[in-house]
Amino acid sequence: MGRVWKFGDDIDTDVIIPGKYLVFNEPEELAKHAFENVRKDLVAKVKKGDFIVAGKNFGCGSSREHAVLALKGLGVRGVIAKSFARIFFRNAINTGLLVIECPETDRIDEGDEIELNFEKGTIIDLTKGEEYRINPLPDFLLQIVDCGGLIEYCRKVMKQ
Repeated sequence: MGRVWKFGDDIDTDVIIPGKYLVFNEPEELAKHAFENVRKDLVAKVKKGDFIVAGKNFGCGSSREHAVLALKGLGVRGVIAKSFARIFFRNAINTGLLVIECPETDRIDEGDEIELNFEKGTIIDLTKGEEYRINPLPDFLLQIVDCGGLIEYCRKVMKQ
C-alpha cells in the first residue's frame, strides 16, 4: 500500500532529475533533487512505498539511468502510467524499479492510497473503493524487479 503522487503526460527524464545533477550516481543523492523544477516539496513528502502515477509516455527524453536511480532513491514502490518511453521502461526493470502500465490512471488522484494485486491484475484504490485493471508484467520481469535489478537477478540465477 502506498500514497499516490500524480503527474501528467510526457514527463521527461530532465523533469525527473535535472541534467546538472548527472555528476551523482548514488540514488539517495539524486533523490534529493527529483522533480525539483516542477514540485519542490515532493522530496520531503514522499514516503517509502509510495507510487508515482502518470499519464502517457512517462520517462521520455534522454536515456539516462539517473532518472530511475532518483526514483529508487526516493523510495517509491514504483511508477504506474498509461505508457512508458521504451528506454525508461528498460532502465527501470534493469535497475529494479517496478513499472506498471494502467490505462485508467486518469481515475487515480493525488493522495489516494493504492495497493497492487498482481494475482487479479488490478490496482485497488483504497481511498475510493475502486479497482483499475493493469497490463501485467511477465513473471520473468517481476522476478528481475524483485531481485533488485538485472545484475542481482543474474547473480541469483548463476548460483542455482
